[in-house]
Amino acid sequence: MAHLSRLVLTDFRNYRHLSWTPMSPVTVIVGENGSGKTNLLESVSLLLPGRGLRGARVADLPRHGGTRWGIAARIDVPDGVEAGIRDLAVGSDPARPDRRVVRLDGEALRNRTRVSDFLSAVWLTPQMDRLFQEGAAGRRRFLDRLVLAMEPGHARELAAHDHAMMQRNRLLLSGGGDGAWLSALEDAMARHGVAATAARAGLVALLNGDDAALCDGFPATALTLESEIAQHLRHMPALAVEDWLREQLAASRQRDRARGSAFLGAHRTDLHMHDRATRRGAAQSSTGQQKAMLVGVVLSHARLIARARGQAPLILLDEPLVHLDEVRRNALFRAIGRLDTTVMLSGTDAAQFGPLRDQAAFVMPREGALLPNP
Repeated sequence: MAHLSRLVLTDFRNYRHLSWTPMSPVTVIVGENGSGKTNLLESVSLLLPGRGLRGARVADLPRHGGTRWGIAARIDVPDGVEAGIRDLAVGSDPARPDRRVVRLDGEALRNRTRVSDFLSAVWLTPQMDRLFQEGAAGRRRFLDRLVLAMEPGHARELAAHDHAMMQRNRLLLSGGGDGAWLSALEDAMARHGVAATAARAGLVALLNGDDAALCDGFPATALTLESEIAQHLRHMPALAVEDWLREQLAASRQRDRARGSAFLGAHRTDLHMHDRATRRGAAQSSTGQQKAMLVGVVLSHARLIARARGQAPLILLDEPLVHLDEVRRNALFRAIGRLDTTVMLSGTDAAQFGPLRDQAAFVMPREGALLPNP
């Protein structure tokens, strides 16, 4: 399984310079709010394609409003084509500080998805606790992050769909006289939208089929994809669904012009969750039950990645104990004990993580450094 064996931060968030060698596969980061716990987890998440666990802009990453920043990591990859010690770095581009550059073993990567060949990560943040009160967009982003960890090409499908959709919206609002160009854009929306929805539906099916979720001590969660495209994919081939979507988009041009946006497409997907045993929806559950369901989904997702790739993802849990009772906290600690990968957890109260003392290293951020927490 891949392990993080070294992390170096330079002018990143509140860290001027940090060189850290984890002393254990499991690390508990404890400290006051604002001390840099989440920043540390975020730095690891930014090694992967995407904008990390905060979804931050590049301009927000340098220390104290600067322009240059860097994250370097050494990853031990024991198995597979990429086996060995891999040196991975991400940071501001010297020529264009508003852009990031990724280097693998000293060489700049043109395609960041190359990193996904040997490294993946899953995370849980306090912001995810609001998934059940927010609109569909937040739940859709949550699902897409899960899909990306399994299928890095999913990002290209989403970007191509959204780009075609925005061009179509602009063309319709300007009068939409070029029928051939509209048809080409609708063809792109259909192809990429169906591919993205199929990937989402595929992951939902895998998560719903994870029988090991019943043994975690968390409520086994059933996920439902709300999407007209997904409904058609259940009983029609993908190419036939593309044809259907093209026809629907062409027929809805006048309506979409009046709305200012496309009524159909991958951007209309929503995700719902409910407890498999009680059938109670997440939106109707208590805050503690909602958090337990999210933890269960993240653990299931980690198992799926391990099965599919032959190695478990890095697991980053920011304030995971908030809203969990003692029974669920102990269940989480037992689950972590079964994982053979780098696990990083954060919290403000070291005592709450007491059951991990025998298997985890405890550290405390202090003035941009990491100190042992005895």
